[in-house]
Amino acid sequence: MSGTAPARRSISLATRIATGAALLVPLLVLGTGALLLGLVTHDLRAQQDTRLRDRAAAVLPAAKALLSATRQDRPRVEQNQRRNLLDDALDVGIRVADANGDRVTEGGPVPGPAVVLPHPAPAGTGGPVTVRAQGRAWRVLARPVAGADPGTLWVTAPVSATDPQVDAVRGRILWAAALAAPLSGLLAYGLARRTTAPLSRLGRRAAALDPQAGAVGFTHRHSGVREVDELALALESTLARYDQQVARTGRALETARSFSAAASHELRTPLMSLRTNLDVLGAHPDLPPTDRAEILSDLRDDHRRLLDLLTALRTLARGDLVEEEAFTVLDPADPAAAAVAELRRRRPEVTVDLAGPGLTGPDTGGPDVGPDAGGPDVGPDTGGLRVHGWEAGLRIVCDNLLANAAVHGHRSGEPARIAVGLRRDAGQAVLTVDDEGPGIPVADRAAVFDRFHRHRDSPGSGLGLTLVAQQVALHRGTVTVTEPPGGTGCRVEVRLPLVGEDAPTPPLPTRREWIGSTGTSA
Repeated sequence: MSGTAPARRSISLATRIATGAALLVPLLVLGTGALLLGLVTHDLRAQQDTRLRDRAAAVLPAAKALLSATRQDRPRVEQNQRRNLLDDALDVGIRVADANGDRVTEGGPVPGPAVVLPHPAPAGTGGPVTVRAQGRAWRVLARPVAGADPGTLWVTAPVSATDPQVDAVRGRILWAAALAAPLSGLLAYGLARRTTAPLSRLGRRAAALDPQAGAVGFTHRHSGVREVDELALALESTLARYDQQVARTGRALETARSFSAAASHELRTPLMSLRTNLDVLGAHPDLPPTDRAEILSDLRDDHRRLLDLLTALRTLARGDLVEEEAFTVLDPADPAAAAVAELRRRRPEVTVDLAGPGLTGPDTGGPDVGPDAGGPDVGPDTGGLRVHGWEAGLRIVCDNLLANAAVHGHRSGEPARIAVGLRRDAGQAVLTVDDEGPGIPVADRAAVFDRFHRHRDSPGSGLGLTLVAQQVALHRGTVTVTEPPGGTGCRVEVRLPLVGEDAPTPPLPTRREWIGSTGTSA
């Protein structure tokens, strides 16, 4: 069963912020109100205690006079002092007891007679305490009455006396929380809409972006909101990387098309030759041994040429697709020495003379040859050279230069003699490969780097020097064909720029179409 999943409902960022504020602000108001309510209750209790102390200090003389009149049995004085005592007490409760604990008088809001009141603290320094009875709470302050007729004075007030003020504060807090929810939601929504406006504009510009325009079609003006500007910068960087990847893919596709076209064109001749020879063998099974051997030799040559051609085309395509990550700082003597060692292994009859830093020594086995010994023109050994290069690419350069010199750079009937040199010259590493062959005419020296340029009797694919030119171009160098110092033979000179330890990485050429064009035009 096929179908699309139902779209999920999404909520705007402004709505999310407004909802969060509508929920969070009332909670903050209630939390703050609870703290404020506790502080108000504490302050009201402190005020009540202060009032009890003031009332106790005010009625203490009347309590002392009352106790004295009671002991002396003076009813009229006792009645007057009791009236004075209750008048001074105002809104608090009063209880007076003699030294035996017998109650002398009481009035106002006081606990019941069954409630045990606290004893006064020593020297009368104690503060009010809370007494609970029959579901009610009282604040009670006990003061001793000193003198000839001692006793005890209690000043009381119900704790609930502060409840109206506490209830009033609690109600205002609840009202503030109730009003804070919609007001904070509306204010947060308006502020969020204004804050997220640059983000919305950025989203609309991104949605309207033409895929063909890429990073060039995406422009962002400074919004003043750091997060939005960072997001826009990230989008620009992503689009730039996308453009780079699209360009790489396009180059790869174009290289594949060129490879296919070049391979089909160049393979036609050796394949036709193979077909012809096979047809001859099939049509004439009784060929003389001499003719059969000649045809088999031609088949082997055509097969080798096919392999060489496919290998060279693949290597050429590899150079067109190499990226900057493959390049590092290295010594060009390393791939040169490795190529010499490989040539000596494959073709031991070829003589290779070496000169230059990193080439001479036990690793290569070659003699230290200078200009006086007929070798290449080299300068003083100044130590290791450093170029920004692709090791595989430099190996391709050295392998093909040596192979070309081994095939073409020899006198008739004699094995090839090659001289390889490496030196430093004006900020460049100079690699030279000299041979003793017939040389190349000046008019043909530029054309030898073109694709499939070769003599009729050449066994190669015509891509060896094209590969050299491609890799030298990738390394921002130059390659030229000249004559050796002796004037006989051919010299191919490769110049590569040297780099320092902190030198910036040079970019690769923007156009690389060696697989689909000639070496001179790439």
